[in-house]
Amino acid sequence: MVIIGMGTQVLECARVRGLIEQHAETFLQQVFDEQEIVFCNGQKHTTEYFTALWAVKEAAFRALGLTDARVHRWKDLVVLGSGIASLRLQVQGGTREQVDRRGIQQFLVAAAYCRAFATATVLALASDFSPVSLRDTAAEL
Repeated sequence: MVIIGMGTQVLECARVRGLIEQHAETFLQQVFDEQEIVFCNGQKHTTEYFTALWAVKEAAFRALGLTDARVHRWKDLVVLGSGIASLRLQVQGGTREQVDRRGIQQFLVAAAYCRAFATATVLALASDFSPVSLRDTAAEL
C-alpha cells in the first residue's frame, strides 16, 4: 500500500458543544448521518464523540486534498465503528468519485479525545504507486 494523502485535525469540544446547544438538530443533521448521531448519543461522552467524528471527517477531506468546504459534503463521509479505537470510513456521493479517481482503496483512521479536544489522523492508501497518477493529482491541487 502507498500513502496517497494524510490529513490531521484537532477540534475543541467546547466549540462543538456550543454548536449543538445553539443549533441542535440543524447542526447535527448537516454534518452527521443518522447512524453517527445514534452512535454518538449512545456514548457516555457524547460531545467528545461528535467532536472526534467531525475531526475524522475533516482529516479525511484533508487527506483527499479537499479542503474547500464548498466542494465536499459532510455526509459523504460516514464514520463507523464500535468505539473510538475502531473507527473506519464509509465514503459515498461526490466524494466517492474523488476517491475512486485517485485510486484510493483504504483509509486508516486514528482518533482520540479528552474533555477539551478531539483529534484525528487519516491516511488515504492505494495499492499501486504510479508516478503519472501522482503527477496528475498534484496538478489538480
